[in-house]
Amino acid sequence: MPILTFLVTGFTPFNGEKINPSWQIVKALPGAVSGYKIIKLRVPTEFGRSINVVIKAIDKLKPDIVLCLGQAGGRAQMSVERVAINVNDARIVDNAGVQPTDEAIAEDAPAAYFCTLPVKAMMQSMLDQNIPAEVSNTAGTFVCNHLIFGVLHHIALRQYPIRAGFMHVPFVDSQVVGRDDVPSLTLPAMIEATKAAIIAAIKHRADIKTIDGAHH
Repeated sequence: MPILTFLVTGFTPFNGEKINPSWQIVKALPGAVSGYKIIKLRVPTEFGRSINVVIKAIDKLKPDIVLCLGQAGGRAQMSVERVAINVNDARIVDNAGVQPTDEAIAEDAPAAYFCTLPVKAMMQSMLDQNIPAEVSNTAGTFVCNHLIFGVLHHIALRQYPIRAGFMHVPFVDSQVVGRDDVPSLTLPAMIEATKAAIIAAIKHRADIKTIDGAHH
């Protein structure tokens, strides 16, 4: 029987931060969850290169499920993203000094892709752990959105039977010392939340119906 695999990715630090909680979480995940082998991948916070690193891993590993994590400083909850849009529009430079403005991620591609993971089931599983969570309807227009759009586009082009999605995480508490107005969560809480989200993604091929009314 083939081994079921779940690829989880996190980003390198960017914009002057010393850590990126998305990778701190991924690094701390167990080697297996609910019978799936967890494969961990650190991704450069760079336009272009981030997609190339992840789709190369997807082509090689053929995972059953992909979940990419990224930092969204200023958000107060774990945010399961519903959609990725075909736009690069960077407010800051990436780690290679690149700052695209109003550019398509991929020519001859759809305007958007819906993520194919059960976003509300994942949100609910984190809320059940008493960890703040939401469904988000915008992944922004920086490298996070860039990556998940590229991943979903690659999966569509290759017609892989792979489900994929993205989750934004807040700052970890050590990043906001002295910044009382900036929300954060503890690393242990975010690790537990991510495990709960992974379990939900494995368990629910179809999403649950629940009222959310996300603000983003």
